[in-house]
Amino acid sequence: MRNATVELIPAIIEEYAAKFTSPEDELLQEINERTYASHAQPHMLSGHVQGAVLQMLSKMMQPRRILEIGTFTGYSALCLAKGLLKDGLLHTIELREADGAISQANFDRSIDRDKIILHVGNALQIIPTLQETWDLVFIDADKVSYMEYFNLVLPAVRPGGVILADNVLFHGQVLETPVTTKNGKAMQAFNEMVLQDNRVEQVLLTIRDGLLMIRKK
Repeated sequence: MRNATVELIPAIIEEYAAKFTSPEDELLQEINERTYASHAQPHMLSGHVQGAVLQMLSKMMQPRRILEIGTFTGYSALCLAKGLLKDGLLHTIELREADGAISQANFDRSIDRDKIILHVGNALQIIPTLQETWDLVFIDADKVSYMEYFNLVLPAVRPGGVILADNVLFHGQVLETPVTTKNGKAMQAFNEMVLQDNRVEQVLLTIRDGLLMIRKK
């Protein structure tokens, strides 16, 4: 297959899934609508159904420490924070100052604001300074650095902890033969690396743009 153009999930299925998914709370709905109305790259938002998946998993795990790499406008962090234990904390890292400012303003309006710590800057430099043991990690940042993020955080993930990696299908570009785009190549290499890593077990979920759920043994 060359230069694949793939509709990963038909819009009618997305709409049906959203209809039968618990609704967003008022703040999440507002962030969703405002991001699509005013941001130049609104497709980077996790959105209703994937956000609900993040929220559900976090509530099931009841983590004490969460790391998010790639904050964007704060939607996914707010979803993940809903499952934190009472003394839990979520560290989230955003490269862009403008998106960091938007996220912080959104966090300040949340009941979980005291549980969310925003870091603005290069994640590869920030992560080693955090000195935490992670229960749950969500990777949703620049695709070419996914392998570096994974190798950097895995030693600090507790046994049984989970890493979630977003966009692992990257608009179907991983299905090309050969894969030709920079981000498609990065995602294919990341998926292959995780598959060969005997420290973890994983399942690729065909949610939105592909969500790889990785559990540390």
